[in-house]
Amino acid sequence: MHTRDESRGRKKALHRRKFLGGMAGVGLGAVAAAGGAFSLLTEGTRSKAAAATLGTLPIPDLLEGTTSDGTTTFTLAAQTGTAEVLSGVTSSTAGYNQSFLGPTLKWTSGDTVLLNITNSLDEDTTVHFHGAHVPPKMDGGPQNAFSAGATWAPTFEVLDEAKTLWYHPHALGTTAKQATHGLAGMIIVADDSEASAALPSDYGVDDIPLIFQCLAVDSAGDIKYNQSGYLTSGLSFPLLVNGTNVDDTTLGFTATKTRNRFRALNASPSDIITLQRSDGGTLTQIATEQGYLTEATEVTSIRLVAGARAEFVMDVTEDVTLEAVITTGWIRGGSGTYEFLTVGAGGADAPDDLPSTLNTIERYDTSGFTARTITLSNTGATMKINGSAGLTMASMAMISTTLGAKEIWTITNASQLEHSFHLHDVPYQLISINGEAPTGVDLGWRDTYEVVGGGKIVIAMEFTDFADDTYMYMLHCHLLQHEDEGMMASLMVTES
Repeated sequence: MHTRDESRGRKKALHRRKFLGGMAGVGLGAVAAAGGAFSLLTEGTRSKAAAATLGTLPIPDLLEGTTSDGTTTFTLAAQTGTAEVLSGVTSSTAGYNQSFLGPTLKWTSGDTVLLNITNSLDEDTTVHFHGAHVPPKMDGGPQNAFSAGATWAPTFEVLDEAKTLWYHPHALGTTAKQATHGLAGMIIVADDSEASAALPSDYGVDDIPLIFQCLAVDSAGDIKYNQSGYLTSGLSFPLLVNGTNVDDTTLGFTATKTRNRFRALNASPSDIITLQRSDGGTLTQIATEQGYLTEATEVTSIRLVAGARAEFVMDVTEDVTLEAVITTGWIRGGSGTYEFLTVGAGGADAPDDLPSTLNTIERYDTSGFTARTITLSNTGATMKINGSAGLTMASMAMISTTLGAKEIWTITNASQLEHSFHLHDVPYQLISINGEAPTGVDLGWRDTYEVVGGGKIVIAMEFTDFADDTYMYMLHCHLLQHEDEGMMASLMVTES
């Protein structure tokens, strides 16, 4: 298989219910000492398991579009099926063009794309292009819901530069249900920049997708998605990578090139995933959610809250094993350290040094920006933004702005719950994180970022290109349960 060390034992993760017994959120104090917390979780949950036969890392299919008259068309169908989420147990699932998850879409900056998406479910759905800068009518938010048997056909020019996006449902009240059952897939945006030309880009060969899902499943295979389901007794909280359970298996990938690029997506409904090397070595991060960093940055770990993405490269001259450290961001979830992938050295090439500059990011001077405060709170299980629970379009708080506006928002978490703040339409810069100035990879462009219990982040953005007096974008918590429980507001961008 894709490893050179099949006889080596691996670390098996204990579920949080066996370790810490669950938690209602991650507070500011806990994350302020994040390094210590991760050290505790990593060491506290590691235990050797018997050697397992290593499976091969599955690579999601790359969906080939058809190009005609300058438009590339992709065809998707949201459908139901079955899959093994727990080994040997059949679960009812959903996927795009298949039983579980979906194919990877590859767009090129400057191209026009058309997506013919058929709803073969038995309820309304949408498809949101998470992180894409597209018109609100094409964004796939709740206003774009379409019924069973219908086809939605959004079309737009790809304005994004090179980055990793993803697609998933976004209808009111059913996002958690549909996404946890498997409706998710990756989008790769390619461009002709010098940085892109210097980085691995051969999909499935040296450009590798890693879609992580931490799910809640009972012994019969039923996937849980809401609070009552998560509080059911006897649950397992498996970790899946590209749809494959890695609780007791380390997947393998044999590199045929020395330098390999990995695109990591946390498609979990609520759990937090931290990536690291088992040997304590560094990862070379090259991108956050919204594109390349200014330069390749050596990091010891990459922390991904629900909905977040990151890209990193490794020059693999000897076998490397990657770990995922799981902590729950919700009332209950996964925990532990999983050795999920061994990358076997197989490349004979000697890659050039990485470019000294990947991107130019001009930091905002926010002195003239319009200031807002966005407050995240809850009353029991009802989640709110600015005091309103967005359970319907009419009940949501609405932020109104104008095309060309430059704004600075203070996102205040008035609860002690963990939140993952996602803004549709445009990327944002972090101005401060719990009172501290951002450094390192936090200087990159984001669309999803952690707001810990009792904490706050300050972000800045500029509203460009798209305005509409009917269709709205969304801002919300990307813990999918919190979103469905009301932590979502609308954003109306109109002509100035």
